Amino acid sequence: MSKTAPELELGTETRPPALHQILLVTGMSGGGKSTANKALEDSGWFCIDNLPIVLLPKLLELAAHGGSDEVERLALVVDAREGRFLDAVPAALSEARAAGHQVSVLFLDCADEALQRRFSETRRRHPLSPDGAVADGIARERALLEPIRAIADEVIDSTRLTVHELREQITARFGGVVGEQQLVVNLMSFGFRHGLPASSDLVLDVRFLPNPYFVEGLKAHAGTDPRVSHWVLEKPAAQEFLGHAERLLTFLLPQYRAEGKSYLTVSIGCTGGRHRSVALAEELAHRLSASANTRIRVAHRDVSKV
Repeated sequence: MSKTAPELELGTETRPPALHQILLVTGMSGGGKSTANKALEDSGWFCIDNLPIVLLPKLLELAAHGGSDEVERLALVVDAREGRFLDAVPAALSEARAAGHQVSVLFLDCADEALQRRFSETRRRHPLSPDGAVADGIARERALLEPIRAIADEVIDSTRLTVHELREQITARFGGVVGEQQLVVNLMSFGFRHGLPASSDLVLDVRFLPNPYFVEGLKAHAGTDPRVSHWVLEKPAAQEFLGHAERLLTFLLPQYRAEGKSYLTVSIGCTGGRHRSVALAEELAHRLSASANTRIRVAHRDVSKV
């Protein structure tokens, strides 16, 4: 009797191969791939750095033959060092998906100026320009990785993130247990003055509300301070906004979850990111905390900036 393609024979028994959760980690050199790799390892992922992507089918075959539960989640760091193998990335991922594996792509981006500063501070040479200018290597790398960035499921911009903040984002997004169906919702306050968060899925602008920055005794305190949050939240417009936002997200979260999305970033912005957006993000998190199969996290990107 002939065996179907997805079956493996172990002695006299026949069983389907284990399906894996595969995360391809890629991005700019200096963008935080090493930090992401360590965070994923600490979260239980089996991580392999710089594996030629053409070897992915063989790796999955070996894992299936081994029959070990230890390799349910594979994280593969792939970057410009792949050279000519980069062109094979989309096809390799499509083949893995066709075999039934859950495949995601995480791209770690960063502004060119920040990358140049990081290479200067560490006195490292850029891998694509070892004997030339760092800027030339960055430009070449960005061009090489653009096709992969275009198919990324998640893009994290590490330009303004500390190592600890990047690690927290990686852990929040990918640190759940295998098979967990929770949707992680990251409510992020920010200041438009400092730019939009690159990881935003939804952006809510609350600059229409009165600004405590101009109120004596409140300017120096953040939106987490009870005096500021009470002043912001007591406004009828703030309460109406929260009601609309809560109803919108109560509708959207089950839809996103049904489509297989596991991480959602809702960015709430005011002018400086210290008062209104902070107070509203905290209150919205409180209102959504009872949502089924949802884990709410709050981050205040610009609360410490002047």
